[in-house]
Amino acid sequence: MTQHRRRASAQQVRRKRAVVAAAFAGTVALGVGVGVWASADGGARPGADVARTSPAPRATTGATGRAAAPSSPTPTRTYPLSQAPRTIPAVRSHTAARGPGWQPRHGERVVVSDPRLADEGRLIAGELGLSYAGRKNDVRAGDLRLALGGGGDQESYSMTVKGGRVDISGPGDAGVFYGTRTLKQEVHGGGTAPEGVVRDAPAKPVRGFMLDIARKPYSASWIEDRVRELGDLKFNELGLHFSDDQAFRIESSSHPEIVSKDHLTKAQVKRIVDLAASRHITVVPEIDSPGHLGAVIAAHPDLQLRNVNGVATRGAIDISKAGSAKIVDDLLNEYAGVFPGGKWHLGGDEYQALTVSDPQASFPQLAAAARQKYGSGATVSDLAAGWLNDRAATVRAHHRTMRAWNDGFFRNTSVQPAKDLQVAYWTGKEIGARQPLEYLSTGRKVINYNDEFLYYVLGQPQTFVYPTGQRIYEQWTPRVLRGTTPVPARYDPQILGGVFSVWSDFPNAQTEAQVAAGIRMPLRATVQKLWDPGAPALSWTQFKALADRLG
Repeated sequence: MTQHRRRASAQQVRRKRAVVAAAFAGTVALGVGVGVWASADGGARPGADVARTSPAPRATTGATGRAAAPSSPTPTRTYPLSQAPRTIPAVRSHTAARGPGWQPRHGERVVVSDPRLADEGRLIAGELGLSYAGRKNDVRAGDLRLALGGGGDQESYSMTVKGGRVDISGPGDAGVFYGTRTLKQEVHGGGTAPEGVVRDAPAKPVRGFMLDIARKPYSASWIEDRVRELGDLKFNELGLHFSDDQAFRIESSSHPEIVSKDHLTKAQVKRIVDLAASRHITVVPEIDSPGHLGAVIAAHPDLQLRNVNGVATRGAIDISKAGSAKIVDDLLNEYAGVFPGGKWHLGGDEYQALTVSDPQASFPQLAAAARQKYGSGATVSDLAAGWLNDRAATVRAHHRTMRAWNDGFFRNTSVQPAKDLQVAYWTGKEIGARQPLEYLSTGRKVINYNDEFLYYVLGQPQTFVYPTGQRIYEQWTPRVLRGTTPVPARYDPQILGGVFSVWSDFPNAQTEAQVAAGIRMPLRATVQKLWDPGAPALSWTQFKALADRLG
């Protein structure tokens, strides 16, 4: 070899080393599982736990003083430590590792350890362009394996990305499903699921979205789109408020006369319920009573509440009449078959008979019915409390867990609300308003519907303004039940979670598309704080940018 050619070779080596150094620095900065080439002396196997900035290998010196050739010419890869996945909601724990991570490739498999995970396996296979192979015991490169196992929270899961494969496991199929949502976001947001182990579980068991379809009819397809969105965000409840003064929006066989012209058929509802179940979302129906029954009363005017002067009370049913209890129980029993999930909302709010200064004088028939049923000292409030308990008994027979609005729980009554009724706390503005502590101190379980943060009221009537994701993200937690001040931490276990609600007071104020756009970031902020109520790691600007990247 000539001296000129030897110098040229040395220059080539220096150029190659410079390329390697630049590639390695870029990979460290990215923090993702993309390998770089290094010489065999100082290189590492894929996934090997080497220092993040390993020095270049030192050459050995022979007897002539010249650098000896490397002991092996075979190149290998070295990887920086992975970074935690960026998802909404954020994962609660990630153990970093070194390795290439995982990307879905056409023809690779989704396999399950248990046939109960077939729905989850087929869904994620279709979303990532993989092949669903069913229950398999063999292991192949590129596999995504779903498994049931372990104990604890049924919504918890672990996800291990290692050796070119992904394993997602949990004690329940809901947790495994949430693991697939994390993987889907990782792939869609960055292309690669980072090496390492995710251990994740929600802080709160109730993570809900409620939709008022009574005042504004929403198409079945729009609701189905929301179900898919909620599932990807790890929400687990969809509330449907489908009966109010303005309309009754779901087909009825027991009382077809009350159903509004624009309504959902039971077949459409079944598709929504089935889609929700496939995403581990429970549909929570609400037939509000004894107020907000205007659509029912329109077909049965004899059941409308009237005061001592014969003046009708809007939306209120006369709870002293046996026919009132019968029609509401008919509906509760009918829709228990339409909504098979384990939860039910009884309503109970804003009964107008209790908003006057002297209910006993204004509604003597209610006062008389109260005394007849509960004794000489009973009041209209006692009768209303008893009404709610009777409706709870009807629903309880269907093995449902029930909730009612906080202003359906009355103070200073001889009739106490059923002990198994959960409090849906939405307001502190009602007559005789009570602080959340009055419910919590008696041991009640509470669900946070805070109307100052979580109410999206179309048309912004009264004092309502459209909530922003930023305000929820920066100021709200599940313990902020009223106003902006959290209740003491000792009550946190009694707060089951929260629900973001859309109310359709002015139905034409926004189109379906505008509602979807308006609630997009509030939904993401809400679920972040329900999954982990602690201070988020990302700023609002970063969180919003992440949401935009994830789509």
